Amino acid sequence: MLKMIGICLVSVTLFAVEKGEIAKISEAMGHLIGKNLKELGLPLDLDALVKGVNEGSLGKESPLTEEECIEALSNLQAESFAKLEEKNLAEANLFLKEKQTQEGVTSIEGKLLYEVVKKGEGKIVESYSKPLVRIKGNSFEDEEILDLDEAIQGLQKGVIGMKEGEVRILYIHPDFGYDDESKELIIYEVELIKADATTDSHAASNELLSFDLNQLVKQ
Repeated sequence: MLKMIGICLVSVTLFAVEKGEIAKISEAMGHLIGKNLKELGLPLDLDALVKGVNEGSLGKESPLTEEECIEALSNLQAESFAKLEEKNLAEANLFLKEKQTQEGVTSIEGKLLYEVVKKGEGKIVESYSKPLVRIKGNSFEDEEILDLDEAIQGLQKGVIGMKEGEVRILYIHPDFGYDDESKELIIYEVELIKADATTDSHAASNELLSFDLNQLVKQ
């Protein structure tokens, strides 16, 4: 990131000199740096940062070498992630503890809650099924065939037992979620379109095999 900002600074400075817009471009560069710092999620001292920019532009010596700075940033980022993970985990635990006391909410091992918002009929998802589902998250909607052996535990345990046409909202604890550092609670709305999407393909395959065998017999 430091090298990228350095390259941007050189390019922007040249552009600014040519266009005579030093103040405006300088402010925009500050926004760019601030945006990158926000994405890093590091608790930096902005006054000290501005001091460093000023002293660096005057050729004064830095309190840390570039290697030491990168190492310190890495350690600071690791600490920040650890605090965020702890915060998200505490919030997830509290949410599930309060949610499971509500009417119509079912708990699975205390790590997964679900509520049925629309009842279904027909075939049921079994542990060996490959269901076709429509999943809605905070910022996405997707239709896919789930391989339950590869799905996260929250989805795996949350869709088994669903009937075709059923819609459930799953509240998934981080332990039943994805193996990442965020440790955030996951909330999915899942609609079961077909209990086992492999049934049709198996039937079609068997019909084709039967047709081929009949053709061979005739020949």
